[in-house]
Amino acid sequence: MSHIVNIQTEIRDVEALGAATRRMQLPPPRYEEVQLFSSRATGYAVQLRDWRYPVVCDVESGKVAFDNFDGRWGKQEELDRLFQSYAIERTKLEARKHGHTVHEQALGDGSVKLTVCVGGVL
Repeated sequence: MSHIVNIQTEIRDVEALGAATRRMQLPPPRYEEVQLFSSRATGYAVQLRDWRYPVVCDVESGKVAFDNFDGRWGKQEELDRLFQSYAIERTKLEARKHGHTVHEQALGDGSVKLTVCVGGVL
């Protein structure tokens, strides 16, 4: 039996965030205070490709601070890829922690199908 799940992503897991940046071939997240255009943010900073300012993840609240000036300082697609990569890596870590196996399949529209098999066998 399969199930479709919609997820609103909060970034709360530093290990999954690190796995997401590796997946995207980005530098690892660094805990720091960062100057955005008109504000400062503290948390795990991730420098996305071609973004003027980093994305800052507060793992305590799950909130993400960023300033891409409606796409002028960074493409929304890169932030979407970070959220997608984080969700995939977080799901894989949690499933494996419980002894389940995970199969990942990239789909033609850019989405990813994850199959989690309870009991460890696909």
